[in-house]
Amino acid sequence: MIHKRKTYLIYTVISICVIFLAYTFLASSKPITTQDSNEVADDNSLASYKPTIENKNNKPANGPKGMVWIPGGEFSMGSKKESESLCSIKGVTQDATPIHQVYVDGFWMDETEVTNEQFQKFIDATAYVTVAEIQPTVEEFPNVPVESLVTGSAVFTPTAAKVDLGNYLQWWRFVKGADWRHPDGPNSSIKNKGNYPVVQIAYEDALAYAKWAGKRLPTEAEWEFAARGGKTGQIYTWGNTLTVDGKFQANIYQGDFPVEKGDTAEDGFAGIAPVAQYASNPYGLYDMAGNVWEWVNDYYSSDYYSQLSKEAKVAMNPKGPDAPYDSRGGNEMKRVHRGGSFLCTTEYCSRYMVGTRGNGEVRSATNHLGFRCVK
Repeated sequence: MIHKRKTYLIYTVISICVIFLAYTFLASSKPITTQDSNEVADDNSLASYKPTIENKNNKPANGPKGMVWIPGGEFSMGSKKESESLCSIKGVTQDATPIHQVYVDGFWMDETEVTNEQFQKFIDATAYVTVAEIQPTVEEFPNVPVESLVTGSAVFTPTAAKVDLGNYLQWWRFVKGADWRHPDGPNSSIKNKGNYPVVQIAYEDALAYAKWAGKRLPTEAEWEFAARGGKTGQIYTWGNTLTVDGKFQANIYQGDFPVEKGDTAEDGFAGIAPVAQYASNPYGLYDMAGNVWEWVNDYYSSDYYSQLSKEAKVAMNPKGPDAPYDSRGGNEMKRVHRGGSFLCTTEYCSRYMVGTRGNGEVRSATNHLGFRCVK
């Protein structure tokens, strides 16, 4: 379904940047620093998690190229209140609680996020035009000056110096001509970046690609089961400490956020990275944390986990709520994002933790948002 962009601001910056949740709660709050990178988080107890029970011996004989088999099974989904924080303020969003039991059937999943090269093949075959490349119309926005109706999307723009992190508009701006071919604006390019994840992708763009490829977008439950790799209650896809032997395990942000050249690239990359630059999880999946956010198919509802935990002891193949809902207000058509991105940082947004969630308006895209498919 194609949803109308509600207002010009939604199409430009305000709702494009809804990946970071609960800004209204944080306008007057200053983030606090989380634990040292090698310190085990203080909520490492598995008391609220039950052992993952994987399905056995159900792998089909021949799998699609570039996809790995996820056996499915029963697991504990979600996050503890203490670790689902936004901007390092514990227990603020509370949309990834309570932990609840879920069962999913087995499925195939792309081992990496969809790349520029893969998306280019889709464009070549279909002549598809992404949302960011479509000029807004007067019919959509009758009160907006014609000269302001331009193609483009949201781009992270570092600040000249440290700023109050309560106002995200200081580092996000609408850039004319930003799209998947020019992720940071018209002067940027994906030349020689075929193995980078495609970004500036709206939900319907991801859906169109998946349909063309004979695949679909994962449900949120499928995504989390796959990300956990058969492990129980881990904070990250690789374990319970942010680094392993002093090395970062994902492309996230280190240093002063969101300052120009503030990313110290201790993980090996300042900004977006090619896919599969870090070790895979136990299922053979790469980049299930960091690098770029990923669309999943579920509508976003801030109280969906509470509903599931009340309805059944084990939710069977949940596909998300029937409609979006955000307890903080707004009526945007939002779907869930998972995994965090290269902009996630302990200073501001630590949503690379495996049980946590993001969300975005379906017609909105950014230069740190992509997707992967399942079958």
